[in-house]
Amino acid sequence: MTSIPIKNIGQIDFRAVAARLRLDRLRILIGPVALLALWQIGSATGLVPEQTLAAPSTVIAAGADLIEAGRLQEHLLVSLGRAATGLALGVTLGAVLAVVAGLFRLGEDFIDGPMQILRAIPALALVPLAIVWFGIGEEVKVFLVVFATAFPVYVNTHAAIRGLDPRFAELARTVELGRFALVRKVILPGALPGFFTGLRFATAISWLVLVVSEQINATSGIGYLMTQARSFAQTDVIVVGLVVYGLLGLVSDRIVRLVEGRVLPWRRTFAAQ
Repeated sequence: MTSIPIKNIGQIDFRAVAARLRLDRLRILIGPVALLALWQIGSATGLVPEQTLAAPSTVIAAGADLIEAGRLQEHLLVSLGRAATGLALGVTLGAVLAVVAGLFRLGEDFIDGPMQILRAIPALALVPLAIVWFGIGEEVKVFLVVFATAFPVYVNTHAAIRGLDPRFAELARTVELGRFALVRKVILPGALPGFFTGLRFATAISWLVLVVSEQINATSGIGYLMTQARSFAQTDVIVVGLVVYGLLGLVSDRIVRLVEGRVLPWRRTFAAQ
């Protein structure tokens, strides 16, 4: 019988594999770099007028000027404070309501219906009513973030609790696990993947809502900086603000994913294999 040679796994060149992975990561940058190049060429040739959209080089210079003057850092800290406060309150509210509705039939009867109705209302549609309730101060901006971020956490956490395998509860009863221990050791850990999914959505939504809410009679924040730039047709400063919002969303999402990986080391996705 003729044997078919099989490559020994010990002969795999791990340096080549690592280089391939680095190359794959660099390929992600091809699209953005090409877009920036086309943007710069369009600006240099006049196809994209400066008054319509500032060139990338102009945007970079404007960002450097804002940093040197300390204005960007000042407004950035204000925006971070608003987003962090609203996100913390919204996530807490959504998680608590999800646990109550998921664990108790009476809680689901009173909570789930109203939450499903309210989540269909765009957060920005509440701006006029929120101004009547809270005025034009900080409260209205934080309220809009809270309202927008509570629902993704609630929906995903509630679905995770309701979707747990009932065999876990049967096993808990078999080992005579009390109700409190069942919730603490089985239900809540089982709901964590859904919670983190909702948290990622909530983090992204918080910045989307903040972009608009900071342009409502604000006196500070990245949105206010963009509003002031709009009054003077400073498209370079406006683009700087958009870039900052995009980077904030990217960084915050990476932080949530990092925390999720530490809290749920047993949960491996297909991409992580």
